[in-house]
Amino acid sequence: MADKKPPPESNAPFAQRIDPNKEDLSGEQMYFVRQAELKQWKRKTPQLRVRNIVTGLAIGAVVLGIYGYTFFSVSQERIMDELDEEAKRARLRGPKTGAN
Repeated sequence: MADKKPPPESNAPFAQRIDPNKEDLSGEQMYFVRQAELKQWKRKTPQLRVRNIVTGLAIGAVVLGIYGYTFFSVSQERIMDELDEEAKRARLRGPKTGAN
């Protein structure tokens, strides 16, 4: 098992963050920085892909749910049918004239 003690203090720089745009780096150092960034991206890409797929499926499920609910609720509406029936009953109860 790994020792839980912190490493002994050292004056050597360890994993200092640098800004490649501000630092004056040689071509070889820039190449190394690019290679390190590429390795990090390759390591994170599968995790990001899974996260993007899950997010896309969740958004798609919400959209399909709203779409389905809209169709269901519109099919339940009988407002126009009720108005037509009421108008038909009013015509039948009304006075019979030549204009009807």
